[in-house]
Amino acid sequence: MAKLIPAADRIKRARKLIQQARTFPTPTEGLGKSDLSFVANVRDLLRQAKDMVKFIPQTAGVSEEMKEEVKSIYAEVERAEKDILS
Repeated sequence: MAKLIPAADRIKRARKLIQQARTFPTPTEGLGKSDLSFVANVRDLLRQAKDMVKFIPQTAGVSEEMKEEVKSIYAEVERAEKDILS
């Protein structure tokens, strides 16, 4: 059975995944940022970050503050994708 991760830890892990996507090494040879492997790895890290916090707002007993944190994670993911892949 899967171990339950508290919401606060999920948010920390999501932010860590976003940071990993931002620091993922851009290929110096070939297509650079257009390299399919690079794009796939960055999008996978960002998808994992979204999945980490996806169900927090629907969980019973979660504060409004925590729900706002989830919204900010989604906004960070969108900004990171634009910054990294553009």
